[in-house]
Amino acid sequence: MDLSIIIVNYKTEELTSNCIDSVIKSNTKGLDYEIILVDNASQDGSVEAIEKQFPGVEIIKNTENLGFSKANNIGINKSKGDYILLLNSDTIVELNTLKGAIAFVKDHKHIGALGCKILLPSGKLDPACKRSFPTPLNGLYHSLNLDTAFPDNVHFGAYNLTYVDENKTCSIDCIMGAFMLVPRAVIDQVGLLDEDFFMYGEDIDWCYRIKNAGYQVMYYPEIRIFHHKKASGIGKRNPKVIAAFYDSMTIFYNKHYQKKYNKLTRWFVITGTTIMKKRALAKNNRRK
Repeated sequence: MDLSIIIVNYKTEELTSNCIDSVIKSNTKGLDYEIILVDNASQDGSVEAIEKQFPGVEIIKNTENLGFSKANNIGINKSKGDYILLLNSDTIVELNTLKGAIAFVKDHKHIGALGCKILLPSGKLDPACKRSFPTPLNGLYHSLNLDTAFPDNVHFGAYNLTYVDENKTCSIDCIMGAFMLVPRAVIDQVGLLDEDFFMYGEDIDWCYRIKNAGYQVMYYPEIRIFHHKKASGIGKRNPKVIAAFYDSMTIFYNKHYQKKYNKLTRWFVITGTTIMKKRALAKNNRRK
């Protein structure tokens, strides 16, 4: 089998259905593929509705919300394809996205992970689809919005590579887990997603390990998807999701940068992240 598409669902029936529908209606002629949907105990009727609408989709029903990393790993372990595509439930693929991605990876054996051009519903680029590994310095520049003020500066714009042409195919550090195509042979070598990341950061960690194994992480804007980012998080959000976002920074830092930076830098990073987490949770608590 050529391709296994892993989609995680958690209470997003309409988004997930639209995503699956876009895959089925895309140009997959000659492409042997499967769709594996992993449901994280939605318990809202969404998985039953999707099961009825798309009988050809293999569905794995978890009995609890295991998070993004673990759910994807369950799907990967069940999959049969030579290539694994992590695809967010809130995305829409274009007509030639899947075939274009597979063709490009097959022609470039040095690629360990392939990402595409990801557009928000407004038509603007989702800047996180091509980025550097987060460091204390580029993270600081990003938090101060210096990348927005000076997008062409290679130092201030390093976090989201704002100085890189969004229409240029290039080797980068990180792509997004919203669309992440990885050869099975690479997964066999570097391992599955790190389940210490409940959600957020697992894609950065995977890219880090893939690059350390000697492969390239490629941004390929000739293919595109649309991303309804945070579409299921309007208004007050789940505090666990907010906490997971900031916790992922600490997990990544402790895992990969513990010995790379001195103790003072670590203190600033961990303290700064903790303060941002508390502020975000407090702000969320004030929302209606």
